Amino acid sequence: MNSQSPRVNATQSKRELQLRKKLGYTNLFTSFTIISGKSSWRFSSNEHSPNLARTTPSLVEVYRTDAVAGKGWWRKILAFAGPGYLVAVGYMDPGNWATDLAGGAQFGYTLLTVILASNLMAILLQGLASKLGIVTGRDLAQACRDNYSRPVNFLLWVGCEIAIAACDLAEVIGTAIALNLLFGIPVMLGVVITAADVLIILYLQNRGFRLLEALVITLIATVGLCFLFEIILSQPPFGEVMRGFIPTTDIVRNPSMLYVAIGILGATVMPHNLYLHSSIVQTRQYEETPEGKHEAVKFAFIDSTIALSFALFINAAILIIAAATFHTSGHAEVGEIQDAYKLLTPLLGAGASTVFALALLASGQNSTITGTLAGQIVMEGFLNIRLRPWLRRLITRMIAIIPAVIVAFLYGETGTAKLLVLSQVILSMQLSFAVFPLVMFTSDKLKMGQFVNPLWLKLLAYTVAVIIGGLNIWLLLQFFGGSVS
Repeated sequence: MNSQSPRVNATQSKRELQLRKKLGYTNLFTSFTIISGKSSWRFSSNEHSPNLARTTPSLVEVYRTDAVAGKGWWRKILAFAGPGYLVAVGYMDPGNWATDLAGGAQFGYTLLTVILASNLMAILLQGLASKLGIVTGRDLAQACRDNYSRPVNFLLWVGCEIAIAACDLAEVIGTAIALNLLFGIPVMLGVVITAADVLIILYLQNRGFRLLEALVITLIATVGLCFLFEIILSQPPFGEVMRGFIPTTDIVRNPSMLYVAIGILGATVMPHNLYLHSSIVQTRQYEETPEGKHEAVKFAFIDSTIALSFALFINAAILIIAAATFHTSGHAEVGEIQDAYKLLTPLLGAGASTVFALALLASGQNSTITGTLAGQIVMEGFLNIRLRPWLRRLITRMIAIIPAVIVAFLYGETGTAKLLVLSQVILSMQLSFAVFPLVMFTSDKLKMGQFVNPLWLKLLAYTVAVIIGGLNIWLLLQFFGGSVS
């Protein structure tokens, strides 16, 4: 019960509004709600940054809505489980299929080591992203807005939207191809059908974020079972598979192999997933104390590590199946998902192609759901735009759907493999612009306090960031120099 008079409350609200204007954390919608008092926001506190003590979180409709109470260790694991699987979806989307199929068909099992290295990088970076969100109460996009000028933030936002569009291009086309393979639906119409995921997200989030997480986990399990079936049919040689996880200098000496390898890196470690993870970990009602945050960081890391292990299995399975089925049979040119579909049944037996297409459908639909959420977080975080949920999801969805429709119209059902691989290379180009700020923020004691990265973790994180940046610079030089295509 508030004992203060309405006049005092109004005065305090106006002072708060003036502070938020000064700091750049307001817009017409929040100005109206703060002054009028017609709506109340749940704000996140940041003890290490007093000037940023009160701010509207992204995904406010699900912010801190899921309880994590429970005494047992396993109950805590289950309570925090969920965000990691939404993040893991991006590491097994149709874009990964294109790069993994190309890598396995052309180079056998050699690039398995790249998949493993990429997954280890992903575990590290996603752990930092979840820690940033839990400790500071700010997602990565909001943290960038806090620390960089408006022109820089605008450029970062544009780059991130390009990355999301490139990612969604792969996801939407992959889903449309799956609908075409299973039901004969034209690719153009399939692209339009995928836009319906906006309605799915709205419905499920209104019923609770955990229900959305349950749907995502179910679809991941579907993909995993499908590829387990494919591996059993393909019977890859165990010794050759294990040797594929051992690094070799051939990867960096062969420009074509390195091009695909960096495409795998871009498909595995996705920039928008860092923004997504730093936000959705805040759906949990952990205690805003050092002990509560420490527990939340620990269980969020366990959640994402387990989830990304499933992503490692699925990515490796796609490459292994391509190597065992296409590379060994002389079909090294297979890179099109449609070609793989047509060849699987003749090479592996009845049912192989159908199961492959079913896994593609589950993977594509899963990825469009999480891609839409990431687009919402990025728009809210960088631009501080607050719109109605259905409207902002429609906007972020159209940013991805429109390019996909154009591509589907121009290329139809053929020629998608190069576009899918290229989309993953675009993702890798944008990756450094998310990785370096993330490492810098989590290594800043003023922002993180006692949760700041220790020296060994700081060195490891910067090493990963430099490796990613160096590979991307090399790829740019090779790409524009005409050495790869």
